Amino acid sequence: MILRHQRSAISTAVGIAAVVVAIVLIVAAYEVITVSSSTTTATVFSPTTSVSTVTGPVTTTTATVTGPTSVSTSTVTTTSTSVALSPVLSYSADAYATETTALLAGFSKATGIPVAPVISGGSNADASAIEAGAPDDIFISASLSATAPAHLGSLSSNWAIGFAADQMVLAYSNATLANSAASTMITQAQTALKSNATSDWNTFFTSLTSGSVKIGISSPVADPAGLRGWLVLEAAGYLYAGGNQQAYASPLLKSGGNVTAASAAALEAPLQSGQIQFLFIYRSAAIGASLGYLTLNSHVNLSTASLATFYSQFSYTDSAGKTTGAPIVLCITVPLSSVNTAEAIQFVQYVVKNAATLSSYGLVIPTPLLLYNSVATPQTLPPAIQALLTQGTLVAAGPI
Repeated sequence: MILRHQRSAISTAVGIAAVVVAIVLIVAAYEVITVSSSTTTATVFSPTTSVSTVTGPVTTTTATVTGPTSVSTSTVTTTSTSVALSPVLSYSADAYATETTALLAGFSKATGIPVAPVISGGSNADASAIEAGAPDDIFISASLSATAPAHLGSLSSNWAIGFAADQMVLAYSNATLANSAASTMITQAQTALKSNATSDWNTFFTSLTSGSVKIGISSPVADPAGLRGWLVLEAAGYLYAGGNQQAYASPLLKSGGNVTAASAAALEAPLQSGQIQFLFIYRSAAIGASLGYLTLNSHVNLSTASLATFYSQFSYTDSAGKTTGAPIVLCITVPLSSVNTAEAIQFVQYVVKNAATLSSYGLVIPTPLLLYNSVATPQTLPPAIQALLTQGTLVAAGPI
């Protein structure tokens, strides 16, 4: 701003000069608050000339009144800096990468906090990467056990929130329908689902595991979906083959009818192309991939929280140890290695608040959400998580 030149008596000029000084000091105070770096100088000599100059992002303001007497000089300098937030990093079970990406996008839009693209893989493989030192702020797992010290080691925070439930299904593609043996099995499964007769289910599972079709079951070590595929077969054998848990798993292994990969997602392309005819996968993943699927009985598909004790009869042992059957719950936790911890906890709060939106992906949302907690003294739950429990938004669901 350039002030207009004015001529007046010396006494008037001194008064004007005093006003100019006051204005300059006010502007200087404003600049201290709003500009990252600024310098303000006010010099008053006498009555006849007043000039103000503003330049660039670094602002210098000078007010001068020319005359016989120097009145005052004031200089104020301030410097402040701002640090850009680093993006929040997340690992997710690959079966739920789409859902996780949608949650991250909504969170970033609502808060302005930057997020990095999700890194996805089998939950156990994700946990191993985090435990080995991979940078991470948030871990969304399809397996509760993957959030525990057994997989995350000393980086486990010893708590996780279960915010969605899923179930195992047998997915198939259009190529499957072109296979006569597979097409017959689909009809058998539909008959069994309708009647729920033990004999009908036995007919279906016996045909399925005979070796006449190929079944995709991902690696149990890397991907909980694969482990759960074998647990489904154990539960089916127990229910439909006179209590023989290996009645269907053993023939499948002997016939070489199972095809494996690091994750169930990696087997979707072979299913679409007809290299395999069926795939053990989560229902939400089958829906997301526009695959057909066969629904299994609730005692077999690991979907129902009230059947947790029944599922626990079945187990799978691999290099990571023994894993017992349990309901499928999608969990979120913040590993102790998190750098953006405050932002990660904010994301957890966002997920809790917006979990209901995930029903459109075929997931079932528990009410209230579930807090799995093995935190022991001197460690404590993060205050924000404790508050959700106190408010009743979360309910204690046992240890992780």
